[in-house]
Amino acid sequence: MPSFSRNDVVLVAYPFADRIGGKVRPAVIVSGTHRSQDVIVVPLTSRADRIGEGEFLLAEWQAAGLNMASVVKRGLFTVHDSFVVKRIGILSGVDMARIDDSLRLWLSL
Repeated sequence: MPSFSRNDVVLVAYPFADRIGGKVRPAVIVSGTHRSQDVIVVPLTSRADRIGEGEFLLAEWQAAGLNMASVVKRGLFTVHDSFVVKRIGILSGVDMARIDDSLRLWLSL
């Protein structure tokens, strides 16, 4: 059984709505260790043209294993760990702290 941790940068195979095909996209695991096979992720994108409230460009995207500058997008998804293709890196403490701030903003915590 795969084991993923909070702060892991992963590639997720997101299925299309029609369940025929999908795309592999980067995301950050924001859930803690749990015996469930589900993980909670926040999506990443290379599109920095429209950054909304709480979204931001990762400061240390290269150290996180990403191939290009990436933006944290507003979104919170629960995915079965079988949809996680692989772990590509670990997010820095600085960037993870910003995600935590964004989660508090988005969820009104």
